[in-house]
Amino acid sequence: MANLLKYVGVAFKGACMGAADVIPGVSGGTIAFLMGIYQELLDSIKSVNGEAFKLLFKGKIAEFWKHINGNFLASLFVGILVSVFSLARLMKYLLEFHPIPLWSFFFGLILASAIYILKGLDKWSIQNIVSLLIGVGIAAFICVASPAQTPDALWFIFLSGAIAICAMILPGISGSFILLLLGKYAFVMTAVTELNIPVLAVFAVGCAVGIVSFSHFLSWLLKKFYMLTIALLSGFMLGSLLKVWPWKVPGASEGFDYPALPAQFEQVTGLESQLGTSIAFAVLGLAIVLVIEFVAAKGEKK
Repeated sequence: MANLLKYVGVAFKGACMGAADVIPGVSGGTIAFLMGIYQELLDSIKSVNGEAFKLLFKGKIAEFWKHINGNFLASLFVGILVSVFSLARLMKYLLEFHPIPLWSFFFGLILASAIYILKGLDKWSIQNIVSLLIGVGIAAFICVASPAQTPDALWFIFLSGAIAICAMILPGISGSFILLLLGKYAFVMTAVTELNIPVLAVFAVGCAVGIVSFSHFLSWLLKKFYMLTIALLSGFMLGSLLKVWPWKVPGASEGFDYPALPAQFEQVTGLESQLGTSIAFAVLGLAIVLVIEFVAAKGEKK
């Protein structure tokens, strides 16, 4: 009974992580840290290694399950999946019928997350500043130079899953943020709500491959080049604000949308800019992230 209650609790924490990962700018890693399971999550992911696969291929299922802390991971991911499937329909509805307030909310979330990550820099050395600017430049280039629609081919869905899942183990950066940067957020949310099994299966395989392949590399990167990595991640988030800018107008080339001022947006599209509502939702996004990170910081000190 005690074990059952324990894993029900883990599933609830997974549901909280899933809710965070559906919303760009709120990090599932931060929620895991806040819930007190971050280290166990990281250790469990790292345990999916060569030794684990040897046990699996030898048919030692019980030893394999114990080696990877299977009960913990299964409970956690059940909670994450329940939360993602529950919220995906809401996100799809808001993207379709209330895009400007939603993108404003995302803008506030991502801006606050970038500010929080930057606070982790203990000094503004030339190397850190260069890393920050490189991150801003790369993300901005991807947002402006890439088409509004990226490929829907299964290979790109696989790649998107492999890259996005790595954000789960990085407090401060979310998988949904990565999907936004890759132009696949709305596509994946639609696949979830419509139960598009081929797309979801390929995305899930990409996630599995990505987290197993990159978790060790990301841990090593953060251990060896922590400040440079933090600066680069912050730059990515700041540069990606172009992607979530609420007001966009069609560019000269078909398939390209470009950021515009609210007045220009109204003039070109004939639609209302909803400026007041947008500011309110952006401030709400900022506040949510800052409160979460404040509580997490208090927990870390304790």
